Amino acid sequence: MITIIDYKLGNTGSIINMLKRGGHKAVVSSDQEVIANAEKLILPGVGHFALAMDELEKQGLTELLNHKVLNEKTPILGICLGMQLMADFSEEGNFKGLGWINARIERFKIPAESAIKVPHMGWNDVVTKKQHPVMNGIEQDSRFYFVHSFHAVCANEDNILLETTHSYPFTAAFNRENITGVQFHPEKSHRFGMALLKNFAEKC
Repeated sequence: MITIIDYKLGNTGSIINMLKRGGHKAVVSSDQEVIANAEKLILPGVGHFALAMDELEKQGLTELLNHKVLNEKTPILGICLGMQLMADFSEEGNFKGLGWINARIERFKIPAESAIKVPHMGWNDVVTKKQHPVMNGIEQDSRFYFVHSFHAVCANEDNILLETTHSYPFTAAFNRENITGVQFHPEKSHRFGMALLKNFAEKC
């Protein structure tokens, strides 16, 4: 069973539906006992970085998640804001993150006169930078749906899993050991997103 962490800022219904289409069950919960017993975790997120970190802290989930992820090595997938929360720090609110990945979250730095706008919204092809089970069987020219104004800048290039471009190249997904984060929304990315979630459920 996959546990989707409920901290009031996630697109949980769509994730459950996509997992179900791939043949997998998931539960949405903020209950500490349920999360403590989870075999795999998904950290979703839509909204503001500082508010999300505050919600995790208020619900008493930060310490538990640190133990599950860093000590027990429970596989976890962060989606969009959930990915960003895994980093050290975000410019959005100038707030510290969970610190699981050595990365900063920065706003897109695109000139105001550019035809390329922020937020970045729409479909992008991704380039695989390293092999990982979550991308097993997903072809190189796969496309995913993005909606975001901030992106991860990894200190260690070995953590970059996928890359794409919006005015300039940026990290579309990162990974370190049991920790994987994707900036896009697999639950909105049709067959590619379903394949990625299925891989996480079966191979990570």
